[in-house]
Amino acid sequence: MIYLDHSSCTPVRKEVLKTMLPYFSERFGNPSSLNNPGKEAKEALDNAREKTAKVLNCSSSEIIFTSTGTESINLALKGLYKDKKHIITQKTEHPAVLETCKFLETHGFKVTYLDVDKDGIINLSKLENSIIKDTFLISIMYANNEIGTIQDVKAIAKIAHKHNVLFHTDACQASLLNLDVKDLGVDLLTINSTKLYGPKGAALLYKKNSIKMKSVMQGGGQENNLRSGTHNIPAIVGFASALELIQKEKDKENKRLTELRNKIIQRILKEIPNTELNGHNEKRLANNVNIYFKDIEADSLLLKLNDNEIYASIGSACSSAKSEPSHVIKAIKGEKAAKNSIRFSLGKLNKESDVDVLIETLKTLVK
Repeated sequence: MIYLDHSSCTPVRKEVLKTMLPYFSERFGNPSSLNNPGKEAKEALDNAREKTAKVLNCSSSEIIFTSTGTESINLALKGLYKDKKHIITQKTEHPAVLETCKFLETHGFKVTYLDVDKDGIINLSKLENSIIKDTFLISIMYANNEIGTIQDVKAIAKIAHKHNVLFHTDACQASLLNLDVKDLGVDLLTINSTKLYGPKGAALLYKKNSIKMKSVMQGGGQENNLRSGTHNIPAIVGFASALELIQKEKDKENKRLTELRNKIIQRILKEIPNTELNGHNEKRLANNVNIYFKDIEADSLLLKLNDNEIYASIGSACSSAKSEPSHVIKAIKGEKAAKNSIRFSLGKLNKESDVDVLIETLKTLVK
């Protein structure tokens, strides 16, 4: 098979799985228990927190472990202590942000949804002009999960702080980018495990210690009373290991994936008629190729690719069950493009020979 859906899900690395295995049945204690098995699990939890904090260049007390990126985003947007009621985001955010904002709107909050340009980039002047006295949070994703467009996170953080507004970024697709939260200037940042060759069921929210937050889920008070529930130690241990590994390898892997990405883009646009690249030419993730096939509906082409054991996607896996055209492509190019675009997302499973197979198969299917 040729797997080109790494933005949806990645396989767990063998070395990551190896770190996880003892915590399923040998070191199975509950880290909240005071007995020796519990202490052993607590030590594993603390070590994982230290590892992730080192990668993000923050204090371990600023790491909140959750189960998914969606949970982290919900905590970030709903959990802040606030007397203000205005949030700024963009129309091309992940559904985890957009649906949470819609929920907050039903509870008296106001949300500004910024437009993006044809490449998916927000206008920073319009962002700043959207800030009002009641604004308490800006939430703009680091890199788009569908078109791979990378936003200027540092510039957004500066604008937010100039007006005493907090800044959250969804960095779930940004594991091969700079994740130094001090350098980026972010106040809150979300990452999840399954996008970076770790297990499902683990994610984190980075939160500055100075920020007051309340829990959105009641229970036993784990994670400093911000995320109750028994810790998933195997997943957390694997997540920390995977994050550490991918950040160590990011320069080499970015170079490799960029070369593969560029070959795919160049060959599709040259060899297959009526095709167009979605997203920014340069400010895009190294692994992202999103193509508008002007004469073919994406779902039909996707099924044909699937029959040929080439696995890609139409858009966000989290919203595909709704069977609606991509809201991201719709925002940049309209309804038809949203129905006729496919995302190919590269990763560790891909090699150069995959490019030839993909292109030749696409040429045959499109014809």
